[in-house]
Amino acid sequence: MRDTPRPQGTVGDSGSSLPQLRPGRALAHTPGAPGSGSPHRSDSRPPQTPRGARRSGPVGRPGTTPPVPGRPTLLLGLPALLFALITWQVAAHGPLARADERLSDALVHPARFWELLADLGNITVAVPVLAAALVYAAVRARRAGVRRWWLPSTAAGVLIALLPAVIVPLKEVIARPGPAVMGPGNGFYPSGHTATAAVAYGAATLLLLPWLRTAGARRALLTVCAVLNAAVVTGLVLRGYHWPLDVVASWCLCAVLLYALWLFLDRTGSRSRPA
Repeated sequence: MRDTPRPQGTVGDSGSSLPQLRPGRALAHTPGAPGSGSPHRSDSRPPQTPRGARRSGPVGRPGTTPPVPGRPTLLLGLPALLFALITWQVAAHGPLARADERLSDALVHPARFWELLADLGNITVAVPVLAAALVYAAVRARRAGVRRWWLPSTAAGVLIALLPAVIVPLKEVIARPGPAVMGPGNGFYPSGHTATAAVAYGAATLLLLPWLRTAGARRALLTVCAVLNAAVVTGLVLRGYHWPLDVVASWCLCAVLLYALWLFLDRTGSRSRPA
């Protein structure tokens, strides 16, 4: 029995036929083909490989997280804006400042326990903690062979040293009187104890985080930092050493300073521990 060739289907045929290759479609996938965006794709998009479109991390380190547009501006701008608003209200003794004083009158309850919590913001307590972190981070970085091992500790030390140059002029210009339990006097805005605690404990945390090996240890350190700062402001407000807005303004100001320190360490490649 002789095989006969099957007729090719026409447009009107209802039966199926072998698909016909369209000219130029396969050529688009061949290297050097006209109109092809790359040797592997025909639509000019980058290849979908794990490293095809990967962006580098800060300071050229490899990474897959793209930079977030506007993040530095947002994280620096919001606390700065809030600090400016509070400062204006306190200086003008506006509605927010008057509400702050009424809130303080309802919260103040002088007790020895609150005084002990407030003392965590003393220079004699907070600065030695930071000093220990400075030494530890510098020693670890030098032993690990980090080229500029001294830079993170030096930057944090400069920040805490310059803090009075930021806080003291503000106290003198605003000249806000303190709560009634503090008696006559002014210079309570912003809170120096709050600023000392925030910068000392916050900078120590930034220095130590890269040297902790587990996520649990890093979370524990962040928790300790938050608890210490919350304890300081709680003691200051409930003991009657400061108005609530005094400590909130200091937190806003120190958030800007600490984030600037974080950016500096990140941009200079000093924040991450070596591999």
